[in-house]
Amino acid sequence: MAVRSGNEHQASLRRSTLEAELRAEAERLRTRLQPVVDQHHLYLEDVDIKQAGSHRTVHVVVDLPEDATGSMGLDVISAISTDLSVVMDEDPENDDRPYSLEISSPGVSRPLTEPRHWRRNVGRMIEVKQVGGDVVLGRLENVTDAGVRLLPQLPVRKGTKPKQGEPLTLDFSRISKGVVQVEFAHAQDEQHDHHDDADGTDPENAGDGHRGQGDPHGH
Repeated sequence: MAVRSGNEHQASLRRSTLEAELRAEAERLRTRLQPVVDQHHLYLEDVDIKQAGSHRTVHVVVDLPEDATGSMGLDVISAISTDLSVVMDEDPENDDRPYSLEISSPGVSRPLTEPRHWRRNVGRMIEVKQVGGDVVLGRLENVTDAGVRLLPQLPVRKGTKPKQGEPLTLDFSRISKGVVQVEFAHAQDEQHDHHDDADGTDPENAGDGHRGQGDPHGH
């Protein structure tokens, strides 16, 4: 048992070391990729690296600016994927290990944790969990630096027309979590507006993968 415990401890240390190295590398890549994202007038949400053996997967999440409306089209994802792939391939610190580059946008399931997340979703139905546990479902009407204003959706019997309550203002300090609620009619409108692929691909979750230098399946 002592030998097994020691082995587990060493494995845990190796995992922790690798995770720290990947976080540091992700931060370095974020700095390198930021100018390209800025050129496309997008927001760099996150850079994350996963490693399996010698192969790395670099996942980059980009979003539209907070004053933009609608979803990110596949053409936008494709364009920035190409430019980011070039920057990755030309990285002087690239050690020629194979990698895959995946680009996506956050999607409506992303928790709203920052004011700009809320601003991107004005007009949508949001479920808000307040500090203390109370939950409010309402349409997001306005966002300020201090908080949000919702038009609450009152609970009604099944089959009856939804009713709206009086506008409710909540400070961010009172909000524990906010999540966008997908509305069927709203989703249909967005799909029509952005001309999604015929196969139904959702731009919010789309990724355009690129193979890096040193990958036998690369380009």
